[in-house]
Amino acid sequence: MILTAITGSIGCGKTTISELLREQGFLVYDIDKWVKLLYYKKDFLKVVKACFPEVFDQGGVFNKRALRNLVFDNPDKLKKLESLIHPFLTGRLRRIIRRHKNEGLVFVDVALLFEMGWDKYFDYVIVADVDYEEQKRRVMKRDNISAADFEKINKVQLPQKAKAAKADFVINTGGTKGKLIRNILNVIEEL
Repeated sequence: MILTAITGSIGCGKTTISELLREQGFLVYDIDKWVKLLYYKKDFLKVVKACFPEVFDQGGVFNKRALRNLVFDNPDKLKKLESLIHPFLTGRLRRIIRRHKNEGLVFVDVALLFEMGWDKYFDYVIVADVDYEEQKRRVMKRDNISAADFEKINKVQLPQKAKAAKADFVINTGGTKGKLIRNILNVIEEL
């Protein structure tokens, strides 16, 4: 198996690259989806409620946006949340590696690859990249957030230039879809 990570800062085009790889018939796992599934598990929500009771309303309903705002305003609380989430994700990644050890190319879309120290699990790293202003515009539009909220989220991630410097491949997602597909196919040839 050739395990390849797709990473990059928020709004840089990881999801677009992943979707285009799936269209080409490749297996792509999405770490963000794994995290979203956690928030539907009652046992996990009990732990979140014990650590962050302020993100639940009086009826006990969880507010994910409140949690996001809370942790991005407080680095200690972000570290606490990550300490709850990361062990689950690491266990799931290890199971994926065991399950597909005899297969060809397998991709994993993981935004916080370097921040979690996961680059050690991968044979190759692809970084999705785009101009900063385009990145900011994409995130503000997609998530319906302010420029200040974008900056909070972006600030907790490793700078995009640092990610690109650690990558085996950098794919710019700012051009046309056709150009992006050609760039992805060129990378696949090299893998």
